[in-house]
Amino acid sequence: MSRERVFSGVQPTGEGMHLGNYLGAVKGMLSLQDTYDCIFAVVDYHALTVPYDPAQMPQRKLSIAMDYLAAGLDPEKVTLIVQSDVPEHLELAWVLGCLTSVPRLERMPTYQEKKRQSGSAGFGLLFYPVLMAADILIYKATKVPVGKDQEVHLRFARELARRFNGTFGETFPEPYIHMTEAPMVPSLSGPGAMAKSVPGSYIGLDDPPDEIRHKLAKAYTDPARKRRADPGDPANCNVYAIHEAYSQPPRLEEIADGCRSAGIGCLGCKAMLAEEIISDLQPFQERRRELDARPGYVLDVLA
Repeated sequence: MSRERVFSGVQPTGEGMHLGNYLGAVKGMLSLQDTYDCIFAVVDYHALTVPYDPAQMPQRKLSIAMDYLAAGLDPEKVTLIVQSDVPEHLELAWVLGCLTSVPRLERMPTYQEKKRQSGSAGFGLLFYPVLMAADILIYKATKVPVGKDQEVHLRFARELARRFNGTFGETFPEPYIHMTEAPMVPSLSGPGAMAKSVPGSYIGLDDPPDEIRHKLAKAYTDPARKRRADPGDPANCNVYAIHEAYSQPPRLEEIADGCRSAGIGCLGCKAMLAEEIISDLQPFQERRRELDARPGYVLDVLA
């Protein structure tokens, strides 16, 4: 019996992944590789919709592939591709684009939001949902591990699948969101999530141990806890929220009780978390260094 197909894409827009990417998306996607027929794509065409340096793009594509392989992506179990290496993505996108209207694309929330933010928006951003639909449909994927914020794009992809099937005959299955247990990893500097666009908000997967300790030492905690002897509220602490992704329930309960009773200080809580993260990232960092020394192997995986 054939397995259901999963498609997931990641843009090579940054210089490397951070802890939020790792805990919030990557681990969830990696959990699928033993159960589904998975295709993971470095979607470099999508990355052209934001400012970029063409000279850096080849290295960024290679770097994001290395990150996924170091995180545990098994090339024996999944297919890892670069979007621009597969011309059928754009070919199908053109056909799908001919089946939709400009007003329909202009109503997409992402396009409207970007247009409000910048005062204008290019054709690439307008066409983005069509290309995303083509990315998914070309492989006849039925599951896409994305957040609820992408439901509108998946709904549009299903709409295009039905329109294509109605015009040319039954060809593409309709794709749906595959929900994974992916936590939102909070910022180190305040409200919101970790983001490369906000300095001081994130822990990079390649950060050395002392830098991780230094960043966490300054991390945002319960603002009502001003002195060591003051009790805290774990529900208002970003550090505790990250602990929830690392600590086992008995240890987590000890930390929460210690916070509420002031038995554990914020610095002690941060130090415990730092060591958990350092230990967790050590295998990733070792594999990443090995892959840095073997770029030819990574290029072969992508070929």
